[in-house]
Amino acid sequence: MIFKILLQYILGYVNISVEGYYIERFINTCLAKGILLWNIKREKSTYMNANVGIKDYKKLKQISKKTKCKMKIEAKKGLPFLMNRYRKRKIFFILLILIIISMYGTSKFVWNIEVKGLESIQKEDILNNLSECGLNVGTLKSKINSQEIINQIRLKRDDIAWMNINLNGTNVIVEIVETTKKPEIIDKNEYCNIVSNKKAQITKITATSGTILVKVGDIVTENTILIGGWMEGKYTGIRYVHATGNVEAKVWYSKKEKMQLNQVSLVRTGNEDKKYTIKLNNFQINLSKSIPKFEKYDTINEDKKLRLFSNFYLPITLGISTYYELEEQKISLTKEEAKEKLVEKLKNELSAEIEEKDNIQDIKVNILQETNKEVEVEVIYEVLESIGTEEKIIY
Repeated sequence: MIFKILLQYILGYVNISVEGYYIERFINTCLAKGILLWNIKREKSTYMNANVGIKDYKKLKQISKKTKCKMKIEAKKGLPFLMNRYRKRKIFFILLILIIISMYGTSKFVWNIEVKGLESIQKEDILNNLSECGLNVGTLKSKINSQEIINQIRLKRDDIAWMNINLNGTNVIVEIVETTKKPEIIDKNEYCNIVSNKKAQITKITATSGTILVKVGDIVTENTILIGGWMEGKYTGIRYVHATGNVEAKVWYSKKEKMQLNQVSLVRTGNEDKKYTIKLNNFQINLSKSIPKFEKYDTINEDKKLRLFSNFYLPITLGISTYYELEEQKISLTKEEAKEKLVEKLKNELSAEIEEKDNIQDIKVNILQETNKEVEVEVIYEVLESIGTEEKIIY
């Protein structure tokens, strides 16, 4: 049925209205003669609306006379009528052909590069590496050797464990898995000390091999030797070993900051102004004046690459600059309010830095300065941690 309707669209069809007392007889006669009617709508018992093919329409004239029904063409539809309507519009068809040719030509190039899987590596660094290897926006896809580019980049960088380049439409998807940097592991047969990697106060120290050089309560700095990689015997003298043991200590994390009691801050009023630009590769067209109408403003820029399908990008980028109006707002704080705000801010910053929050032993707040103009606060977190790292003995 659907195929027949599609065929009628290609061959052309008409929308007709039929009026009379013998509508049922009209429909039954059409069915008996194999005439396809579709989208039949009966508004009342003596009136209906339907679609019928061009070839079958001539047969309906005889049926309408026999059933004493009046028949009228309401609309002509389908491909033949569409072509006839635009036969004199040469410019339209020329433009259509040019668009088709342009789309075909555009599909041969890369118009977007998408990088996935980055954590610590900057996207700009990868794009620069790809550019050095000949992969840029606007590169002809037939000239791209994915495996060769991957090999070149991996030779340059030791922070990439795996890399893949996939061409999909006019989009290039670059997938990257970063290497995880592991601490240097010293072979057990090599001699080494255990040294402090943080400033801390020793709370507990044990050694299974080597000589303990600090005691509980000592404050050590970074690179202080905690357990020496040697042992001394009464009869054997000094012999070097691979130091092993466990060191627990109190580590201090601190932050301090000042805050003015009388402040002037910029806040958004809710008014905004958008400016648009069209970028054709390196060529830019401003669709409006680039100067915003606000005296003070905050700007957010956004680029949207135009695409026809999910991975068919065009060499056109729509740039959207949103300007948010700002106004000055005077804020007066009491000393207590300023101290509370500073303490809360510094605590949040320190908590974000500390991995083992359950090991926080103490939190100290020091008021370093307090005047009629400003206050200065220091927050110190005392955390119980295991410290110490292996350091090879060079002799």
